Amino acid sequence: MPNQNPTETLSTQAASSFFSLSISPGKVIRGAGILSTVAAQVANLGTRPLIVAGNHTLNLSKEHLKPLFQSQQLHSILASYGADCCETSLKALRKAAKEHKADIIIGIGGGKALDTAKLVAHQLTLPVITIPTSGATCAAWTALSNVYSTTGAFLYDVALSRCPDLLILDYNLIQTAPQRTLVAGIGDAIAKWYEASVSSGHLQQTLIIAAVQQARILRDILLQKSANALQSPGTEIWQEVVDATVLLAGVIGGLGGAQCRTVAAHAVHNGLTHISGHNSIHGEKVAYGILVQLRLEEMIQGNQLAASARQQLLKFYAEIGLPQKLADLGLGNITLGELQTAAEISLEPNSDIHRLPFKVALEQLMAAMVSTTAPNQLKIKNG
Repeated sequence: MPNQNPTETLSTQAASSFFSLSISPGKVIRGAGILSTVAAQVANLGTRPLIVAGNHTLNLSKEHLKPLFQSQQLHSILASYGADCCETSLKALRKAAKEHKADIIIGIGGGKALDTAKLVAHQLTLPVITIPTSGATCAAWTALSNVYSTTGAFLYDVALSRCPDLLILDYNLIQTAPQRTLVAGIGDAIAKWYEASVSSGHLQQTLIIAAVQQARILRDILLQKSANALQSPGTEIWQEVVDATVLLAGVIGGLGGAQCRTVAAHAVHNGLTHISGHNSIHGEKVAYGILVQLRLEEMIQGNQLAASARQQLLKFYAEIGLPQKLADLGLGNITLGELQTAAEISLEPNSDIHRLPFKVALEQLMAAMVSTTAPNQLKIKNG
């Protein structure tokens, strides 16, 4: 049976008005080597899985996944999602699921594989299990899928009816991923504080207060533990950072809703996907987007705290290997026209950048995008 209680409905003060939050997966199983023990848990949800993954993931992870694929309880077929969660892939996967008479979808991989699996399950009203293969995003947790073009340009996101029915986090599997993916996940996760605090830090709703405070805790964990974790994969501190990027980051979006998930950093990411292709991964672009957001707060508001935070992040990024400027994203030779295209898309009317407490002009955003490593001019001026 699928997760029967995945969404918590909360009444507002107006009796006729309701909103819903998809806060968490129905169940989370985590541990080192646990994939060899979960076939029965999977079979409780469905016995004819369509397993959505990328070819690269399957080749690298097949030893860890063998117990799942070879279980006599499960009649599985594998289907590649391609390079992106895009309309073409979604259509092909829906067809494959119907032909197999799938009663459950399992997503294995990074954010795009998991987003694809979640969205196919949503469209077919089937339960879904997520098995992340890296610490690059919180996609394994969330009730959200991002849809891209076949060339990797962000198009839109889809709010799903619920979080996954089961999330399986196997640290041994995560450890097989390139370290770059966890570094990117740190960038994606730490953005939660800088975005949630500016969009929602002034709000008084109980769960939003909790989400913002969780975002602060997440930032502190990552600032304090990331460098040591990256030096010692597989250790307890490394597992704590993986928990932060995959699980705690998802909690914040679940509790706080969309307004606590994304502001300018993710909006800049979305714009960059239209000019960068697959040169950089999600969390790297988001990490750069945080610096752009802080730069906007400096330039437009004269915000000294934002200026200090940007300098702190620049040191942190240098320590763990996150991008500080466009050149670090493979965009060192960007043209003025390309920069304007990315900025215009970041500023579209439905963009999350408009959750900032001030208006941003095109020229201001372009200036911020090329000055993320500028010295703290406010400090110099005030000194």
